[in-house]
Amino acid sequence: MAGLAARTPGPEPPPAEARTLRDLTSAQKKSGIAAWLGWLFDGLDMHLYTLVAAPFVMELLGAASPADAAVREKSSWIQAAFLTGWALGGGLFGRLGDRLGRSRALSLTILTYAVFTGLSYAAHAWWQLLVFRFLAALGIGGEWAVGSSLLAETWPRRWRPWIAAVLQSGVNIGILLAAATVYWMADLPPRNVFLVGILPAFLVFWIRRSVPEPEEWTEAREKASRAAPVSDLFRGPVRAVTAKTILVCALSLTAWWAFMFWQPQHLRNLPELSSWTRPDRERLVSRAFFIVILVSIVGNFFAGWLARAIGYRRSIAGMFALAFLAMAGSFGVPHGHQALVWFWFPLIGFASGVFGLFTMYMPPLFPTLLRTTGAGLCYNIGRLVAALGTVFFGWFAPVGDFRVALLADGALFGVAAVLALALPELSD
Repeated sequence: MAGLAARTPGPEPPPAEARTLRDLTSAQKKSGIAAWLGWLFDGLDMHLYTLVAAPFVMELLGAASPADAAVREKSSWIQAAFLTGWALGGGLFGRLGDRLGRSRALSLTILTYAVFTGLSYAAHAWWQLLVFRFLAALGIGGEWAVGSSLLAETWPRRWRPWIAAVLQSGVNIGILLAAATVYWMADLPPRNVFLVGILPAFLVFWIRRSVPEPEEWTEAREKASRAAPVSDLFRGPVRAVTAKTILVCALSLTAWWAFMFWQPQHLRNLPELSSWTRPDRERLVSRAFFIVILVSIVGNFFAGWLARAIGYRRSIAGMFALAFLAMAGSFGVPHGHQALVWFWFPLIGFASGVFGLFTMYMPPLFPTLLRTTGAGLCYNIGRLVAALGTVFFGWFAPVGDFRVALLADGALFGVAAVLALALPELSD
């Protein structure tokens, strides 16, 4: 990486009032492409395990069925380790992004998650998979804070809601690629899907050669006599912003990740699927996942439009309220797989467009030299709580029936909707 660093181009100041894509500088375009591709592969690598968790862990444990209690327990611990690594990685690489620069840190995050996702293929015990997923998550968690700060500092402020939607759509497309990978490889051993996760490593070389550091970060770094301490996030007026943002992230991310992890298990164990073959069940799970994420792309742009119309705070609260109602409808009464896959789950996916807003909303809440640290800390403490929530809701559910647990999980969206109204508003 040291050799590549020498060839990194210098900073290029962005135009303040770009109106169209043609008005953007080369540096802005390259930053946008790098962040978007980073997020795309982020989505790919993070969800490969979610889609093959039960059959892969069943294979590692030598269990007879994906509904086995040991499979449920160990798969949830692996996912909890992933979310914990995600949280720690957000803090670690967020700090590096403030100290070393956005472009350098972005390269390191992508390389980390690509290497360790690929190594998951080599796992031959459940604890080995846990270790590889934890290490991959360090990079995935860091990529969020670094990539979002990179664009917040280089692209026009008035574009932020649409940038947020486009970035989040990169994640969604990556998730769609994960679903397509699992669908196409349904007849192969589950471990094979992780080999696809190596591909993002090749992006690193282009980023280090082509993507400059933002002018805003460079100037702030040159003027600062010392690095801003993390403790500044908990002092003065910034403290209240930090506390409120952490709370909203913790509630909403716990709700979302428990849904994303346990709804495939809920589908697999529907009584009407008991006579289906394993490949057929896996294709249904992949199809459902694909539909949820495809609809969520529409939700991203709806959330961006809503933020332009009524502001970030009310938009975030409104989308969380919709997610709460959709979860209640999905799991309040038993549904067959057709109703879940074609109506209720897509409605939850549409509401998840709210998370795209966080991309451009959170970094500007914090001072420049604490931007990736603050955004990474708040969002990733939420992921840490989500890790505990994933395990908790797994314990809360009887074997093979996750409906009641998912219904309780959905209530967290309702609480997050109320608390979101206390968040600060951003101006253009």
